[in-house]
Amino acid sequence: MKKIFDSIRDLGYRRGPSRLLGGIGGSIAAKFGLNVWLVRVLVLVSFLLPFLGAGAYLVVWALTPWQDGRIPLERVLTA
Repeated sequence: MKKIFDSIRDLGYRRGPSRLLGGIGGSIAAKFGLNVWLVRVLVLVSFLLPFLGAGAYLVVWALTPWQDGRIPLERVLTA
């Protein structure tokens, strides 16, 4: 499992320090150089899709590392 979580950390996504809710929109915006508010609106619009929006957001939230590299799902599985 450590190898999987290390590969997730190597992707370069991190929850931003100026996050609004879970930091996912800010992380995507920073990685691709997009406007953070545009990404946040697109994430909110994706919630209108059945299961895909909210379900995908929860999965991404569980796998996106904090600024210090901690991953929420990893903490749950290794506790």
